Amino acid sequence: MSEKIKETIEAGRAILGIEFGSTRIKAVLIDEHNNPIAQGSHEWENQLVDGLWTYSLEAIWFGLQDCYRDLRENVKENYGVEITRLAAIGISAMMHGYLPFDKEGRQLAAFRTWRNTNTGEAAATLSELFEYNIPLRWSISHIYQAILNGEPHVKDIDFVTTLAGYIHWQLTGEKVIGIGDASGMIPVDPATKNYDSGMVEKFDHILKGNGLTWRLEDVLPKVLTAGQSAGTLSEEGAKRLDISGNLKGGTPLCPPEGDAGTGMVATNAVKQRTGNVSAGTSSFSMIVLEKELSKPYEMIDMVTTPDGSLVAMVHCNNCTSDLNAWVGLFREYTELMGVPIDMNEIFGRLYNNALTGDSDCGGLVAYNYFSGEPITGMTEGRPLFMRSASNRFNLANFMRANLNAAVACLKIGNDILFKEEKIKVDRITGHGGFFKTPGVGQRVLAAALNSPISVMETAGEGGAWGMALLAGYLVNNVNDRNLADYLEMEVFEGNTGSSITPTQEDVEGFERYIKNYLDALPTEKTAVEYVR
Repeated sequence: MSEKIKETIEAGRAILGIEFGSTRIKAVLIDEHNNPIAQGSHEWENQLVDGLWTYSLEAIWFGLQDCYRDLRENVKENYGVEITRLAAIGISAMMHGYLPFDKEGRQLAAFRTWRNTNTGEAAATLSELFEYNIPLRWSISHIYQAILNGEPHVKDIDFVTTLAGYIHWQLTGEKVIGIGDASGMIPVDPATKNYDSGMVEKFDHILKGNGLTWRLEDVLPKVLTAGQSAGTLSEEGAKRLDISGNLKGGTPLCPPEGDAGTGMVATNAVKQRTGNVSAGTSSFSMIVLEKELSKPYEMIDMVTTPDGSLVAMVHCNNCTSDLNAWVGLFREYTELMGVPIDMNEIFGRLYNNALTGDSDCGGLVAYNYFSGEPITGMTEGRPLFMRSASNRFNLANFMRANLNAAVACLKIGNDILFKEEKIKVDRITGHGGFFKTPGVGQRVLAAALNSPISVMETAGEGGAWGMALLAGYLVNNVNDRNLADYLEMEVFEGNTGSSITPTQEDVEGFERYIKNYLDALPTEKTAVEYVR
């Protein structure tokens, strides 16, 4: 098998997917049959600078280059060859945010990520103007907030893009974006597969009224759908990606996508009546709709699949960070006791023990808010654990309360879809770090959404694998299938993974937990006010 993989790499038939996550940049190399054959990664963290969450361009490029270097080393160690050519490349990253440039390509303001919640005035005004829910983190909210703030750089804007769009531009020279990522900049029209013309026109009136001479569509990247050509890797781009100089230019790239889109692809959830939940540092659910919702909802973002189908997205800023912090505390304790233990074992033991706790966590409540949480109206967050003296306080209930907290906001948003809009789904698939311990995250989420949850063996490959599949769709779709059929027939071949159906006890227990969670929410708001 390794000889066959070696030949695939040497012949330039391997396909590369790279995804910039919040805490890790990951590269996955796949063969022509969509199987992962090598990977690389780079750990990184955002920085809070002048009150805004950001990553510097230097950190972005160092991270990309280090991730690719790690991939090269993985390939050389396992197969003894160097990557010189690739069949296709795809770039993905966390969606939304704000990366503005002038006509010389100079960055005008620090990258403002999805995590920032300083755009409340802009988002509220645009939501009313467009008659459409415009979230705080969308690019259009950041653009308008910069205008409202009177920031002097706004007059010089020539190009605004997302992180994935920026990397793609630098590697190819093409100012383009995948439709899924585009739908997190400003709403797109599923009929035209382009930015909503009516909203663009309304925003141009805002620009004119503020004395700005540029038009919105002139500064946004061109929208492309899955399978369309998005340019080729330039020789300069190849050198920026692979600082060793071994990689050659000329490789075709597919449209750059957001992490929501790659999650849908990685879980085979681009067909209508399917959905997926990505749960890691942040979390979001994506339910592919058969029709428009009856009205706009502040908690629900309308985006699209990489091929342009309408998707209801519930996005939560916080998920596993507080869980990881608590597990880290237990690791410190075991080290203090002189007991060496693997982190995976700590996670496994604590998570599985949580399932032995009470279905309502014994009345314990936790808030995992490292940052603000729009779902519950929090512009800032403070991690918080609460109990009364009469609650059943033990380790199992404590861990279960924190596991529930990780998906509590997802439940609040999805209750609108399932209970109010009566949306029907045939399959929901989970992926991300929350599901790494087999069965536990699945069972918790199944109880939260009152729906069976599937996890595939490939889910651990995550968005970078999903991005590689989109790159493969560009060059290997010889049967000219639509994206949903391509994934169903040529990638997953009917595999829907292992499924867990919630028990009535777990569902009812989570309902009691979420009632306590909502009732005690004013305490979290007080913590934000007084805890510094």
